[in-house]
Amino acid sequence: MNENTKKFKSGFVNIIGNPNVGKSTLMNSLVGERLSIITAKAQTTRHRIMGIVGGDDFQIVYSDTPGILRPNYKLQESMMGFVTGALKDADVILYVTDTVEKGDEASAEIVEKVKLSAIPTIVVINKIDLSNQQQLEELVEMWHERLPEARIIPVSALEGFNVSGVFDTIMTLLPEGAPYYEEGTLTDRPMRFFASEIIREKIFLNYDKEIPYSVEIVIEEYKEEPTIDRISAIIYVARDSQKGIIIGRKGEMLKKVGTAARIELEKFVGKKIFLQLHVKVDEGWRNSSRQLKRFGYIE
Repeated sequence: MNENTKKFKSGFVNIIGNPNVGKSTLMNSLVGERLSIITAKAQTTRHRIMGIVGGDDFQIVYSDTPGILRPNYKLQESMMGFVTGALKDADVILYVTDTVEKGDEASAEIVEKVKLSAIPTIVVINKIDLSNQQQLEELVEMWHERLPEARIIPVSALEGFNVSGVFDTIMTLLPEGAPYYEEGTLTDRPMRFFASEIIREKIFLNYDKEIPYSVEIVIEEYKEEPTIDRISAIIYVARDSQKGIIIGRKGEMLKKVGTAARIELEKFVGKKIFLQLHVKVDEGWRNSSRQLKRFGYIE
């Protein structure tokens, strides 16, 4: 082999951090595709979502995870299970913070686990457009003290500032190895998953308070045809009163969500979508091991 030939690098780069610090925005920027839900509300990501980026001499498998929290019910326990799992199978950890978050006891425990893991770590300080130079320098120093071995990279994921710096640093830390997925693979998730995530995102954007956190989407049917995909989905809610709110007066709210989801899905798949939405009540699903397993939160 020619000495100038680059050796192939591959590995799992797992993204963790508190809710609302911009983990999903960062991953979508790194992958170049919109794979993770992005809203202003906390806890929008519930699963680990993988996005795969490859080149002539590398393959990076990014994994977005739910925000760090103290679980109040079994669903959140499962979500935190995805976070702790990400600490075990990472080749590189991206710990995402921002210039405004204060942190809490739960995130402090995760930071300590990152420190003890010995896994190469990059601390991404996001939203630097919301701070000044002095504040940023103080944050960088604080993170150097908390994670002395980590690389610290300030970015603005929303504006795309210095995301390339994160990628370049990942490449220096990525181990040598063969690719894990076939060339051209974008994600390990099926279209059914992204259809449910897009519908759930529109619910986050259109309803307030507890409603978005009480909802789960199940794709009953996903039928692909040459010029159109036909999707039938059930929106599960935790109480009867929530069903009425989701549907709205004369079905107007459900129609609004369906239209927004259909438009987004058509952009995602590149063809027409026929989308049917139904609403059902499943009381206590967030604390039901059987339902959480059915919904993919428990293996």
